[in-house]
Amino acid sequence: MWVLSAEVTATNFDGMISEGERLADIAANVAVKVPSTWDGFRACRTLSERGRKVNITLCFSANQALLAAKTGATYVSPFVGRLDDIGLDGMEVIREIRTIYDNDKSFETKILASSMRTPLHVKLAAMAGADVDSIPPGVLRNLAKHPLTDKGLEAFLAIGRRQGKRSCNRGGDIELA
Repeated sequence: MWVLSAEVTATNFDGMISEGERLADIAANVAVKVPSTWDGFRACRTLSERGRKVNITLCFSANQALLAAKTGATYVSPFVGRLDDIGLDGMEVIREIRTIYDNDKSFETKILASSMRTPLHVKLAAMAGADVDSIPPGVLRNLAKHPLTDKGLEAFLAIGRRQGKRSCNRGGDIELA
């Protein structure tokens, strides 16, 4: 089942709970996004205890991710690209979180790598142990691209054009149509 994260705009506990309940009532697959703040962690605990899915967002450290897991978050969203923007290693934070979560088998929180800027971010996040990615459409499209694929496809099509109605497979073997 896919999950849609819907973010609260409130910054205090009571407001987050009120907004979070309204957002969660939209559909069973809505995860309420609350920030990695003290009130956000408190709201996460309350909403989680009420059976709501919660996504702790704006996570920038393994300590924040630890609090997310301890308060029952369904997801924690470390912002890889924003960490890289200020000269820190966003993937190192993913690796630290993965280690912490793997060390405590009671944690069920999934790592949702966010602020992904490049296909390399996607690959490295997967290698570092992220469970889920939030990927912009342009980056997602670029995951399928590779210059050797384009070159190979062009060569395949050129062989097909030279052979007329006959086609060939990617290995260069001719198949009669």
